Amino acid sequence: MDNNVGVYICSGCDIGKSLNIERLINTAKDSYKPQVCMGSEFLCGEEGINLIKKDINEKSINKIVIAACSMRAKQDVFNFDPLTIHTERVNLREHVIWVSPPNDNNTQLLAEDYIGMGIARAKKASFPEPLIQNLNKTVLVVGGGVTGLNSAINSAKAGYNVVLVEKKSNLGGFPYSKYKKWETNPPFDKNIYIKNGLDELIDGVENSKNIKIYKNSKIRSISGAPGRFNAEIESADESNKIGIINENIGAIIVATGWKPYDAKNLDYLGYGLTPDILTNVELEELYSDLYQDGKNENFIIKRKSNGESVKSIAFIQCAGSRDENHLPYCSTVCCMSSLKEAALFRKNNPDANVYIIYKDIRTPGEYENFYRKMQNDEGLFMIKGVISDVSFDKGNNIINLKVKDTLFGGDIDLDVDMLVLASGMVPNSGDFITDPEIKLELNNDSTANGASCAATATSASISPNKSGILNLTYRQGKEMPDLIYGFPDSNFICFPYESRRTGIYPAGSVRAPMDAVFSVDDAKGATLKAIQCIEQTSRGRAVHPRSNDMTYPFFDLPRCTQCKRCTEECPFGAIDEDEKGTPKPNPERCRRCGVCMGACPVRIISFKNYSPDIIGSMIKSIYVPEDPTDENYRILVFACENDAYPALDILGINKINLSSNIRVIPVRCLGSINNVWYADALSKGIDGILLLGCKYGDDYQCHFVKGSELASYRLVNLQETLTRLVLEAERVRQIQLEFSDYMKLPEIVSDFVDKIKSLGPNPYKGF
Repeated sequence: MDNNVGVYICSGCDIGKSLNIERLINTAKDSYKPQVCMGSEFLCGEEGINLIKKDINEKSINKIVIAACSMRAKQDVFNFDPLTIHTERVNLREHVIWVSPPNDNNTQLLAEDYIGMGIARAKKASFPEPLIQNLNKTVLVVGGGVTGLNSAINSAKAGYNVVLVEKKSNLGGFPYSKYKKWETNPPFDKNIYIKNGLDELIDGVENSKNIKIYKNSKIRSISGAPGRFNAEIESADESNKIGIINENIGAIIVATGWKPYDAKNLDYLGYGLTPDILTNVELEELYSDLYQDGKNENFIIKRKSNGESVKSIAFIQCAGSRDENHLPYCSTVCCMSSLKEAALFRKNNPDANVYIIYKDIRTPGEYENFYRKMQNDEGLFMIKGVISDVSFDKGNNIINLKVKDTLFGGDIDLDVDMLVLASGMVPNSGDFITDPEIKLELNNDSTANGASCAATATSASISPNKSGILNLTYRQGKEMPDLIYGFPDSNFICFPYESRRTGIYPAGSVRAPMDAVFSVDDAKGATLKAIQCIEQTSRGRAVHPRSNDMTYPFFDLPRCTQCKRCTEECPFGAIDEDEKGTPKPNPERCRRCGVCMGACPVRIISFKNYSPDIIGSMIKSIYVPEDPTDENYRILVFACENDAYPALDILGINKINLSSNIRVIPVRCLGSINNVWYADALSKGIDGILLLGCKYGDDYQCHFVKGSELASYRLVNLQETLTRLVLEAERVRQIQLEFSDYMKLPEIVSDFVDKIKSLGPNPYKGF
């Protein structure tokens, strides 16, 4: 491939007033010999773009280095065909002139280094070869409840074929079995309860020509990748004969809903003492039984223990929810469910007293109107407090409650005929873990080291007791990885619909606690994500977070040592392996993070425009003065392109100074950093290396899930190596950084530069 490099240096935005543009041009020409090297006063204007296009046509320039503003700016302007033109952005504005003194020699050297690094990267980069395929575009929906039905009908309306798999004999899910539900239209303030209203939706799904339905069915296995999934479905016919059907699938929506928290864990609230202590779900079942298919609208609730009518009933909110010993989260539906059940109870038992004992009443959005309506019911008593004891008086057949910490300033004793526990919501994706030892084991990422430690980091939040919903044939497990609370794991800040399995999208209450109203909108979001994945994958493009990236990792397998680190550490399960441990890449599953590249000890993994050699060439292009004066120290900064690099940009926009000792190289993820880059930098004479990347942990926001965390594990081993080489471990440091932490950067950089200066210059400088 020809390397016809054109370097274009903008002097606009005060770049020309702060730097010697002519010196930059001459230095680039002398050191790197590009085919074209010139300046422009307004490079992003029509004249500047036409200048570049003219050189492309007349001088066959195919590698363009734009030395101007941030790579995150003007992307629509510097938009050349990536298949024939490689465009490299050099940030002279935000990372040089806006953070450094104008017309200063150190500022000039900083700009020269960045241009040299950009040229070195452009020369080494190759053009992407997108994996364009004729892929299947059918959407598989697992689960036939409200979320699944809406996902199916929305996909069908968008023109996509759908395969819907439901384990029961009927569609509709949990709401189908309920007696009535609360008002589902704004302003939600009516004391009117609508029936399920699912019939029309179910009819629409069953009559759609684009939707194929499998009832009494389950997923036996799913293999492949987005656009080429193969779903093996186990289905029972009317005679209960089991058959196996194979369906080719493009993307998958998981809408398997929720199940109530196991009431056996609520014995501290009296569950099991008497049949008259039941859960909210069991009360719903009781309503449905009494309703008798629409023939009995006015029924009297009677005690399960003796058949007598209920004169008083209490609802205990957060029964096991918002409790670190049980469900630490709010299940969202419990308050509205109890208010609805209380209203129905009052309607059919007008002489009965109803009590709701709560920590907080949570009725989000316009549901607050329903809560206010219920406050006006004179027979409904809402008590804010904490249940301290539940007992059962067998002699009088009465349930005794003790409530402490009430708003009245004292304790309350209540005697009721029936007690309803508003138990929480557990997703049908994994199993909620209550065993503290298992929780500790899953959270303890320090139990191993090296590759096994890194593997622990990627799988630490995966529940060991999976429910067998998808049965993926992935090397990293059969189901979507989830957090210890059972919800499928995703970057909930930036990518709420994503799972760690590309092309598989959880929706509804299996993704997060929500009711049917919110699940309808959630289904739309998941449908759009599934369609986006199908279309992007068929064009050879990544979906997120590197949307439209046409590169994917290349494996030089003849040199592979079968160490399995890439297959263990890939956060997205994109790499399987054969019986010998040789990687079997699935590029359609890949998110282009480069974590596998960072993991590989023999450097057989690379991208067309991002590789150990490319970044190594950038490092080697940095000018490192041998004179050990304060201004000649060189600090290399690897900055994550998703949080750290934008934070540096914002710092520049705010014109806040940074040390001119640093040289920033953006990386796809800190997890993509290969140890050879440390060796390249230190052997070059770089005095210190600073890693700036996303925060991680249970509330992580790393765009590639575990990349930043993996980098920290690898860094421990690297620092041990530095010590053996008689180099201080403090010369390499990693800092967790949020996008909004840009104001912390000057202190972070200054502290690290001061630390390196206190250690003295790199002893390998000059060798």
